[in-house]
Amino acid sequence: MELAHGAGGRATAQLVRELFRAAWSNPVLDTEDDAALVDLPPGRVVFSTDGHVVSPLEFPGGDIGRLAVNGTVNDVAMLGARPLWLSVGLILEEGLPLAVLARVVASVAEAAREAGVAVATGDTKVVERGKGDGLFLTTTGLGVVPPGRTPPSGRSARPGDVLLLSGPVGDHGAAVLSVREGLAFDGPIRSDTRPLGGLVEAMYAAASPHVLRDPTRGGLATALNEIAHQSGVGLTVDEAQVAVRAPVAALAELLGLDPLYLANEGQLVAACAPADAPALLAAMRAHPDGREATAIGHVEAEPGVRLATRFGGRRPLRWLAADPLPRIC
Repeated sequence: MELAHGAGGRATAQLVRELFRAAWSNPVLDTEDDAALVDLPPGRVVFSTDGHVVSPLEFPGGDIGRLAVNGTVNDVAMLGARPLWLSVGLILEEGLPLAVLARVVASVAEAAREAGVAVATGDTKVVERGKGDGLFLTTTGLGVVPPGRTPPSGRSARPGDVLLLSGPVGDHGAAVLSVREGLAFDGPIRSDTRPLGGLVEAMYAAASPHVLRDPTRGGLATALNEIAHQSGVGLTVDEAQVAVRAPVAALAELLGLDPLYLANEGQLVAACAPADAPALLAAMRAHPDGREATAIGHVEAEPGVRLATRFGGRRPLRWLAADPLPRIC
């Protein structure tokens, strides 16, 4: 990668044409205009932006490209929308191997196809060697909530609601940390990064959840605190119902970390009316991305987030106080 690739001249045009457009080609992007002109179906528009600075750029189960696509489409899906379009902005460092960039670009294309979205527009800049740490990537996603669907919100949890979790926690954070720390375990540790739009659609076919949230940075514990804060309620979670894969638990114990605070990139937590919980849980378990779903707790009027431990006690699950896991997404 050379500074000329970000200068806007012949080298930039060649990079865009031969790498980005070749991988992400679609009728909107192929117009080569400076903005995207798209048609949207009826409904309310949802859009979200994410910046990604993960280190290392590639890790078991994914890379910064796949992470960027899934992170953004999942944020859109958590408001009940169907993701449709993406923009991609890349900050490249001088000296970044083109082979690494090509793999990331291909990963963006593959992840976008899996999520059912298209890259509509983007931008590329190059900074001097030593000032960009390889590659930073920003994605913006656009989606639409279908007419008649009530969008979920972190402000909509109600006392008595049941909390549902789509699967084991901590896989993404553990995968990145295992590479960063050079650790290996008997079982594989892979990021869970994946699009959740299909799982959300399956859930809505069964019932309407009050809240949807993907527990990314700060993990499940942080997502639960966000919901409790937004809704002005309390939450109690049964530790025995929150699955943690054995290699993830081993890594967390070795590094002195709590798996409930490790990042996830392919799980969701939902709050729903008690009467809807059986149908939603069945729908989640019938979908490939929710086969290990469980009911993990309930919403209460008393403020705070509490963990009912395996030993019969309770302890508070507080907000993440610092950042023990920088550059995780």
